[in-house]
Amino acid sequence: MRKINLLFCLAITAISFAQTPSVKISPDLTPASPATVGMSDIRLKRIDVMLKQAVKDGDIPGAVALVARDGKIVFHSAYGLADNSSGKKVFNDAIFRIASQTKAITSTAVMMLWEEGKFKLDDPVSKYIPEFKDVKILDTFNETDTTYTSVPSEKEITIRHLITHTSGIGYGVIDGDPRFKAIYHKAGITDLFTTEDISIEESVKKLAGLPLHHTPGEKFTYSEGLDVLGYFIEVVSGLPFDKFLKTRIFDPLGMKDTWFYLPKEKHDRLVNVQHKVDGEWEKYPVTFYDTDYPIKGAKRFFSGGAGLSSTAKDYATFLQMYLNKGELNGVRLLSRTTVRSIMANQIGDIWKDGPKNYGLAFGVVNQKGEDSGGLGSEGTFDWGGYFNTQYFADPEEQVIGILMKQTQGTSNDNTAWKFRQMVFSAVDD
Repeated sequence: MRKINLLFCLAITAISFAQTPSVKISPDLTPASPATVGMSDIRLKRIDVMLKQAVKDGDIPGAVALVARDGKIVFHSAYGLADNSSGKKVFNDAIFRIASQTKAITSTAVMMLWEEGKFKLDDPVSKYIPEFKDVKILDTFNETDTTYTSVPSEKEITIRHLITHTSGIGYGVIDGDPRFKAIYHKAGITDLFTTEDISIEESVKKLAGLPLHHTPGEKFTYSEGLDVLGYFIEVVSGLPFDKFLKTRIFDPLGMKDTWFYLPKEKHDRLVNVQHKVDGEWEKYPVTFYDTDYPIKGAKRFFSGGAGLSSTAKDYATFLQMYLNKGELNGVRLLSRTTVRSIMANQIGDIWKDGPKNYGLAFGVVNQKGEDSGGLGSEGTFDWGGYFNTQYFADPEEQVIGILMKQTQGTSNDNTAWKFRQMVFSAVDD
């Protein structure tokens, strides 16, 4: 008993030590009038009109939009229905499956451990997860029976490869290459989210035995690398991944509505995923996953690439920490020097002709992207989620934009690009 108490105390001490106070104290996000932070109220109202029209036209069933500048929320509104069949409305505190928006949070957790000297970014992941020691690259594939051959990789997968989607690992059911869809399915890999009784450790160890798309570091291939890093965080920190995020990120930032699996008292705030059937919005059916995964099932699979649910306010809080260069309300999660590295181009010339680079957590707008218009200043960081959620944050203008929806298979939804253009058009200083 005394030994258990000692281990518990040591764990609490380690967690407390990690929550470092900062000499810089930036306040929590709070509401303010647009004019006080150089935003046009009239121009922000264009967003309101646009989203109301999108709901009226049936382009989206509902949404929550949030705009902040200089740490002040200047626009936060809800639209439409969370469930069209019952007529349940969307409110500002609605909870959405943020899917791939989880990736930036997982990446942040990785970099917090990196700051503690737990590993180097160019360490091979096999140093921590031995199953990745002898990775191979797909060579031939037989479409008839899905058998394949592979060849040894000349390089090992590193932590940097995993965090930048250059590892060569695929993405199974949403992979752009049908060969990898078949290989992952046959191997029983769990992609994205699930109600099944499986842990991220079990899935990652199965994944380690499958072939890669290409030599690590050679190309950008959107992948389950962030799921691998979720398990890596467990190995390096000694904490379950969900507990690490809660104690090290969510609790310090006050993100009380961000969870892998929602507490019962929050279930009724979860917005349904909907799709169009004969012109009407209906709840999305069970396919390779059940959209109710945040509130039902085994609740053991903590996907570092896609598993979290959250609110617009919570995610804005996370982004504000980055705009503050790693600090919020006197708690420092990351050094500003680390944030600088996170925002740097980490993939070289792989995206050389595009409007963005890719860093250690986000897509980052480059000069070409700024010049093209509508994306924000150079250095604006962004990403989105599988169920139609988007975010961006502009360090130069100190602007955050978040648009949360929950749909699949939409074709007439233009709200994402319109919202982003309208947000930057509302800057008025």
